[in-house]
Amino acid sequence: MYEVPDQHGKYIVVTGANSGTGKEAAKRLAGAGADVVLAVRTGTKGEQAKAEILAAHPGATLEVRRLDLADQSSVRGFADGLVAAGRPVDVLVNNAGVMNVPARTETVDGFELQLAANFLGPFALTALLLPLLLRAPEPRVVTMSSGAAAGGRIDFADLQSSRRYHPVRAYARTKLADLLLTVHLADLATERDWPLMSVGAHPGYTRTNLTTSGPHLNGGRPGLLESIGYRVVPSQDVVHGTEPLLYAATDPGAVRGGYYGPRWALVGPTRQVRVPRRARDKETAARLWAETERLTGTSV
Repeated sequence: MYEVPDQHGKYIVVTGANSGTGKEAAKRLAGAGADVVLAVRTGTKGEQAKAEILAAHPGATLEVRRLDLADQSSVRGFADGLVAAGRPVDVLVNNAGVMNVPARTETVDGFELQLAANFLGPFALTALLLPLLLRAPEPRVVTMSSGAAAGGRIDFADLQSSRRYHPVRAYARTKLADLLLTVHLADLATERDWPLMSVGAHPGYTRTNLTTSGPHLNGGRPGLLESIGYRVVPSQDVVHGTEPLLYAATDPGAVRGGYYGPRWALVGPTRQVRVPRRARDKETAARLWAETERLTGTSV
């Protein structure tokens, strides 16, 4: 199992920290000494996760703050709270997301749900917390992508999947967008001489409720291929599936713009993996960045 380096003195924000890879990351970061913010959509679930982590690490320093990444006002409220507190953020872990929502669903802001929760929300959060990140000595932004990113396409004519919606394709688009964010932010940090490291990760096929909660939203059900895949495709538990995220967030060997995942794509020990070709398209990244700044009303 990956051993997280000492994190005493670090202030780390983990989104989606009430379950799955988010909770596991928060637990192990807190166990290594970090002060961890559990950024969660449902406060009661966040408090339950906090109690579970404290049971394992009684001396941990944890705080629960509400954050709904699919709601831009919630993102701003969360960021405003941290900015008001004034403490530099050492690591932002953009982990939370939703997967394969069966029917196209719009958020309160009029955005397609998967795009909003998986990409627009994390983008805005990163932009709004950037001043706090740049006050830390060696800040990192770690963004969770997916192997599905390799099959994603950015269609600027239908970014919100208004004309044609397919749950798997919409999900892949958001995960490609996350990688484009990761790489472009790394390039900006280099250009502007920021100490910031922007790093990507993916969990392979890890058994969490992500694979089942999204397909069941709005009374939906996973498709036949999804249902079969969940049973027969090689998978790993959340302890191992969180390790690429932890490596990207803490390891001295991680590199700016790097991408980390399981050695054998779906399972295995962490290694640096190749960023998909579409995620290395700098023209697309810059255009997507500008469009996302317009949609979210945030800028870097």
